[in-house]
Amino acid sequence: MTAAFVLGINMSVAGIFAVAFAVVAATNRGARGARWLAAGYGMGIIYVALEFLLTRQVDPTPVGIGIFLVFLIALSFALVGVAHHYRAQPPWGAMAAIWVATILAVPVIFSMTYGSIARLMLYQIPYFAMQVLLGLVIWRSGRRQALDLLLIALQVLAASIYVAKPFIAAIVGTASAPQGYMATTYAAISQSGSVVTLMAIALVMLLVIMRDTTAEMVARSETDPLSSVLNRRGFEHHAELALLRGGDMAVLVAADLDDFKKINDSFGHAAGDGVIAHFAAMLVDAAPANAIVGRIGGEEFAVLLPDALLSDGRLYAETVRTTFAAAQLPVLGVDRGFTASFGVAQRTSGDSLFDLSRRADAALYRAKAGGRNQVRVAIGELAPAPAPAVGVA
Repeated sequence: MTAAFVLGINMSVAGIFAVAFAVVAATNRGARGARWLAAGYGMGIIYVALEFLLTRQVDPTPVGIGIFLVFLIALSFALVGVAHHYRAQPPWGAMAAIWVATILAVPVIFSMTYGSIARLMLYQIPYFAMQVLLGLVIWRSGRRQALDLLLIALQVLAASIYVAKPFIAAIVGTASAPQGYMATTYAAISQSGSVVTLMAIALVMLLVIMRDTTAEMVARSETDPLSSVLNRRGFEHHAELALLRGGDMAVLVAADLDDFKKINDSFGHAAGDGVIAHFAAMLVDAAPANAIVGRIGGEEFAVLLPDALLSDGRLYAETVRTTFAAAQLPVLGVDRGFTASFGVAQRTSGDSLFDLSRRADAALYRAKAGGRNQVRVAIGELAPAPAPAVGVA
């Protein structure tokens, strides 16, 4: 009765988490893999129901095979769900190999003496292999936050339990026939271990989904949908954090598309949107990996270059300026090129983001006033030089 009670708990837990993952899948399209996890825990309900049915069978083999394969299906669904959530390709080849080996092993396993160490070991190997694959998928995703590491540790624990079960059976003993399984101490221990890992993995996975969903919501709220770079709110948030971490080594580049109103008036707003998107892409492509790129106004952009000198910022701005001026955008139905002006400022001791932005904007204003399509640096940061109509000043 003890094992039957634990199995009842397992069924309840599987049902609760099947519903929980199903609700997550239904209410959040961004929760990749939740429906597969719901299916996996749903199969857990069928697995427990078959365990209860087994006690009433004259010939236990068909139901026993069903129990064996249904639990493997549940693990397979969970593996696919976890892979989808972590944006990884499910290991179809390895899964197929496990399934082929399992199907081929079924006649062997169910012809062996019930309760023998060899049978128990062969019985647990497919579960062990599938659980190891679960851990490998998470590890190979490159995610190393605390919850991800905890989830990997739980996969290792679950895999270890499968390996330990034959030895536990050898120590405490088990039934001589499948129908007597639930009356044994081994069954109580085995099912208790299962319910603990079942709950722990599901709870941690739900926390992972909640964490990643929240992060995606924050990212969307900080991203400009047209240009795919940060919006003003996102840029200011990430730039301020970077300045706090990086000390005085930082350069801010302010950029503005020249005569943008004429683009909209002459070619339409769709063309104007296309020019903005292309310019933003050029800013990102030319920037180092740690740069923070944002669209802070209609046609205004800002790029923070952490750990950079004024010369780095000036070179970056000039690279984007020449690339953009030389670009042709025929896909937009526009038969002319476009230009942009840039202002560059080096952070000085005690500068806030506001101070740095103010000086970069002043340099940008000088570039506009000097004829556009040029790069200017903040006054006092470089010896003044005559300003050419096009190029670096």
